[in-house]
Amino acid sequence: MGVVLPQDVIDMWRALIISLLCSSALQALVAQPCVVIGVVRDANSPLPGVNVALIGSMNGSSTDAQGRFKLAIAQTGPQVIRFSFLGYGTVERTFMSEPGQTFDLGTITLTRNATELGEVVVSGTLSAVSRDASPIPVEVITPMLFRRNPEPSLIGSIGMVNGVRPQINCSVCNTGDIHINGMEGPYTMVLIDGMPIVSSLGTVYGLSGIPTSLIERVEVVKGPGSALYGSEAMGGIINVITKDPVLAPRLALDLSGTTWSEYNADLGIKLGNDRFSDLIGVNVFSYGDPRDDNGDGFTDLTLQQRVSVFNKLALRRPGRKPASLATRYLTEDRWGGQMNWTPEFAGGDSIYGESISTHRWEAIGQYQLNVPGTAMVQFSAIGHHQRSFYGLTPYNADQAVYFGQIYWNRKLGPRSNFLAGLAYRYSIYDDNTPATEVRNGPEATTNAPEIRPLPGLFLQEDWMLTEAHELLMGYRLDHDQDHGLVHSPRLAYKWAPSGRWTLRVSFGSGFRVVNLFTEEHAALTGSRIVVVAEDLLPERSWNGTLNLVRKWSNEKRFIGLDASLFHTWFSNRIIPDYATDPDLIIYTNLSGYGVAQGAALQLETRWGKGFKALAGVTWMNVYTVELGVQQEQLFAPQWQGTFTLSQELPHRFTVDLTGQWYGPMLLPVVPNDPRPEYSPWYALVNVQARHRFSDRFEVYGGVRNLLDFVPQDPLLRPFDPFDRTVNDPVGNPYGHSFDASYMYAPLQGVRGFMGIRVTLE
Repeated sequence: MGVVLPQDVIDMWRALIISLLCSSALQALVAQPCVVIGVVRDANSPLPGVNVALIGSMNGSSTDAQGRFKLAIAQTGPQVIRFSFLGYGTVERTFMSEPGQTFDLGTITLTRNATELGEVVVSGTLSAVSRDASPIPVEVITPMLFRRNPEPSLIGSIGMVNGVRPQINCSVCNTGDIHINGMEGPYTMVLIDGMPIVSSLGTVYGLSGIPTSLIERVEVVKGPGSALYGSEAMGGIINVITKDPVLAPRLALDLSGTTWSEYNADLGIKLGNDRFSDLIGVNVFSYGDPRDDNGDGFTDLTLQQRVSVFNKLALRRPGRKPASLATRYLTEDRWGGQMNWTPEFAGGDSIYGESISTHRWEAIGQYQLNVPGTAMVQFSAIGHHQRSFYGLTPYNADQAVYFGQIYWNRKLGPRSNFLAGLAYRYSIYDDNTPATEVRNGPEATTNAPEIRPLPGLFLQEDWMLTEAHELLMGYRLDHDQDHGLVHSPRLAYKWAPSGRWTLRVSFGSGFRVVNLFTEEHAALTGSRIVVVAEDLLPERSWNGTLNLVRKWSNEKRFIGLDASLFHTWFSNRIIPDYATDPDLIIYTNLSGYGVAQGAALQLETRWGKGFKALAGVTWMNVYTVELGVQQEQLFAPQWQGTFTLSQELPHRFTVDLTGQWYGPMLLPVVPNDPRPEYSPWYALVNVQARHRFSDRFEVYGGVRNLLDFVPQDPLLRPFDPFDRTVNDPVGNPYGHSFDASYMYAPLQGVRGFMGIRVTLE
């Protein structure tokens, strides 16, 4: 028999249930975030990759390929969103955030206020300023420029900067470095997020292992930068800025291949919650199809199997104070040599090959302290492990570099910005060569790894004299265990009477402590014997640069001119002598002086709807004077230039034409060498077509080295790599030996490429 409840009890329970349901619904509604959407564009087209940040929090996003964004906001009440993008002015929008609501901001239009090469830079002064405001000239490569000439690694893309040239130093193992204004690779300092990660052994093989998919932008400073960065920053600085996990897409995939059977895969995944954002990147590159198109019996391109795993963690802190930790592991196996070489021939004398196995780890971190001004603690560490054979010669090396610095930046007045810092670098290097041996007697030796601490301090004052005049003064003091105190001052002046004119004048010094066995690849190979004729002193230089920028712009067109004059004077240089003896590389201090001078001009324009062009030319005169005799620098063309042409077409198509061209350069010939002493004029031209099927999917393809240029006879006596018949007076009357240093351009001819990109925001 059922129980009948009184009506008032039923009404009470009914009211309670309705109240609980309403409360639950209200809580669910309150828990739902506000969603803000919109589109960001400029005067001509949507802008992908725009930073979308909620002011007062670490919440942020970025626009997709069609310029659209979506941002979930938990806070309620009035909110401000800031839109910023390289090369454009910053825009802010205010709205009222309500739980569970979707707020459409409509179209946000950004106005270009700088050249396409970038707006915010840090490499010139260690402070984040607009490129126009920087007293030091800085050039920037953005992801938009990378996509116009897609390359699997940094060393292939950096040549898009006027005056910068990737150099292949060996036609067998394809080692490379980066030359700035004609200066050799050891004079270029490569940084990752401002830290000296790629140095010494890393300059030999590490550059090819930096995938462009992880790069937010690359900043290039030409001329000495030792006042801020210390040793090695003599010729210039290349600072690779990796992506911010907060602004990275949830998923980014880029797959590409070429008709040479080169395959590259880049995968980026973002994870995180309210406290942190984590960016995981994986790069895989594979080339396993030996080719010998020039018929010399040797591989035209080294076979490579490379895997790089990257992880960057960013903590969300009040006031958007930076706190991040990035790690990377790289493993690579490569070989080049005679076409029938296999790994079992490594170190043998029957078939010639050069094989290199590399394992490398890196760590980079930064943390902003909670003190007045901007106080940053930064650190980095690397471990490099290499096992290799160059013909018969084994080269086994291990290196560790630990670096830490703390700097404090604060305004001391309305027109004064002061910077002070302490830095400490500790490097350990060991190999199986005489470079790390100590003789205990006529025949007895012991291993003695090189340990080099390098403490330093730096000061900088950036003073706005007036609204148009700015003066920057800097000084650095380092202490080297062999050479004592090393001073590096610098001075820069900027005059900007309007937004259309900017004049910069800068003077600075640079120094470098030479380590031949880690910075000169030719010293690592077994093809020549290294002779150090005397105690090598530090290299020193003084540089002066004059830079003028002029802009003309309106809603439909933009024209920008950037002109520079530069002169660098070396009081000492260590230059390898290849010519005296074909079997030796002789190193001595310079008994005289060196000069690297020239002029550069760059034009950027946007005309009409979707047409963009960027072209530059550099004239250089690089030489040394020793005992009254002037000697031209090897691998330094007097003329070189770059160009990029891009046109947007209907139906989401884009066509890009890019290239670099070079004038004749002096090459390392030996006496009675049958090969030309100078390279010919040549150009490396690429064409590409892109098509966006949707906001998430894009395909691209094209042709590299469209003119099919390759160097002639890069190897001397390739038929006798072990020099078995070098003393044959009939077949080899001049006593030439096998040599692979005559190399100035890639040996890959014309080839096609194709790829796809998938992006999920």
